[in-house]
Amino acid sequence: MNKLSAFAFSAVLALACNTAPAELAAQDTHSYGAKITADGAITTADLVKKMAGTDTLATKVECEIITSCTKKGCWMTVQLPDGDKMMVRFKDYGFFVPTHGLEGKRAVLQGYANKETTDVATLRHYAEDAGKSKEEIAKITEPETSLMFLADGVLITF
Repeated sequence: MNKLSAFAFSAVLALACNTAPAELAAQDTHSYGAKITADGAITTADLVKKMAGTDTLATKVECEIITSCTKKGCWMTVQLPDGDKMMVRFKDYGFFVPTHGLEGKRAVLQGYANKETTDVATLRHYAEDAGKSKEEIAKITEPETSLMFLADGVLITF
């Protein structure tokens, strides 16, 4: 390696080593819907605690994605404490997220959390969209009350 090549390599290496992790992570973060930031996001544990005293809450929450709609990307589910999950839909059906590859990714949601009872037909529709088998879909026989989130903006870190 000549001196010029060694200098150029050293300069690139020094620049890469001085790039902050937050800057690198920001390069892998994609925005959907309204432009939002992660500032002020609460944890899912804090969300569950706050929702114990109310039916609706305007908030920003940081979470882990379980899955998204494999047909359009028109909804996703995220992990809550104790193995529970929360359905996330997008305001006015106005934007979509990727249909594959979101499992285990981190997201920040901004919008409104509320308690919602979902009827059997809708639960079966979601199961079908998620690619569940006919046997799994047939096992859905009761409505489900759970937290739901209507997002106007989403950040996903890949």
